[in-house]
Amino acid sequence: MKTNLKKAALLVTGLLLGGSVLAQTSDGGGSEYVKPFSGSGAYNTWSIGVNAGAPSLILATGGHNGFDHWTPTLGYGLSVRDQLVHSFGLQLDYNGGMVKGTVPTGVAFITSNQGNRYTGFSTKFNQFSLSGVLNVATVDYLRRKNAVQFYLNGGFGLIYYTPTYYGYAGDAFPATLVSSFNSSQLVMPVGAGVKFKVSDGVAINLGYNENFIDAYSFDGVPQYPKTSHYSYAYGGVEFALGSKSKRSLQWANPIASIQNEYLTEEQRLQAQLDAQKALNDKLRNDLNNTQNALNGMNANWAKYTADSDNDGVADFFDKCPGTPAGVKVDGAGCPLPITVIPEQKPDIKVYNITEEDRKIVKEAIKNLEFDFNKATIRPHSFPSLDRVAQLLVDKNFSLKLAGHTDNVGSDSYNLKLSKDRAESVKAYLVSKGANPSRIEATGYGETQPIATNKTAKGRQMNRRVEFTLF
Repeated sequence: MKTNLKKAALLVTGLLLGGSVLAQTSDGGGSEYVKPFSGSGAYNTWSIGVNAGAPSLILATGGHNGFDHWTPTLGYGLSVRDQLVHSFGLQLDYNGGMVKGTVPTGVAFITSNQGNRYTGFSTKFNQFSLSGVLNVATVDYLRRKNAVQFYLNGGFGLIYYTPTYYGYAGDAFPATLVSSFNSSQLVMPVGAGVKFKVSDGVAINLGYNENFIDAYSFDGVPQYPKTSHYSYAYGGVEFALGSKSKRSLQWANPIASIQNEYLTEEQRLQAQLDAQKALNDKLRNDLNNTQNALNGMNANWAKYTADSDNDGVADFFDKCPGTPAGVKVDGAGCPLPITVIPEQKPDIKVYNITEEDRKIVKEAIKNLEFDFNKATIRPHSFPSLDRVAQLLVDKNFSLKLAGHTDNVGSDSYNLKLSKDRAESVKAYLVSKGANPSRIEATGYGETQPIATNKTAKGRQMNRRVEFTLF
């Protein structure tokens, strides 16, 4: 009896230590989410358990014997398990204790071959076994977190036992009969149980095993041909081993992990769609702003190039609007005075183009600049254009203006821009007194590049207005 009290004290101490481990283990037991198909390395798979219970030859299907008065005794056990997958693991068990039984008072169990009468027995045992544990309800489809788990187990091992039986030898009444012996036999434990999750690292374990022994005398009295077996009903605590940052594999819910993966991916894709929509809205606004700016520039350009009376002088520079058709006008758009040409052949002074004349034209080309994407001449270009206008007035030269652009923009837009810039130069020269009839303005767009359009420098060279003096 004292021995049983000592064993009970040790088990209580183990449970208190288990409570200490429970206090140090977070309820979550690590991250609630593990990426599906991460492998067993993403989980804690090892666990250790301690238990205490009642071994018996009578409880449930405890055994075949005549000792039908079971004396309660304490059994104890230790288990180490490796959870291989969600629903199956391998478990190494140790169980020990004592089984006791008696017959009713005044009744003796009498063997048929010896005539001995037996009144009771006690068997000490130590058992080691390796079992497979099948979780038959490992996933809770009603909740995201599993809390209760049912399992079946079965395996093989060795049991070492020492039965001691009591009674009377034959008819030598009341001479007592006491005998004991040691034995080791194969054993096959089969059982079932249920676990209740306290946290991801701690569980309460309730179970029942029936242990089938490859022998006939577990209680000391041969029962051939009936093999011996004993039952073990127990309760205990199981602790997960490993990192606190990982979940225990036996409690992990793979369905919840797959759902988390789906929801996370859905949120990521939705964020991408929202970002793309915001970018599209910004690009659409930028395009609208650019189109409005182009419309404004076109309106301004029309103001500077409109020629209502078709006299070759833009309305903006025309000081005499409404000139009748066919009337020759000066650079300001006013009719030229009618002079009577004498019948004699007038002396016509012919000027040759000198190197100095070409230098004036070349300088004007070099200094000619327009506002970005417009046909408006920048003011610093006026002085060199003034010298060209004076040259045309003084020597009555003819001038061809050819506008060119780079390849940025559509063909039609570049053609119009090159033509407008050439016309703008003509309008300016006419405003300074040059004869509009001796100035030809033509636009070629991007069709006649003089350098590559693949570089900024090449594109700058292609944006030009060429002056041809003749």
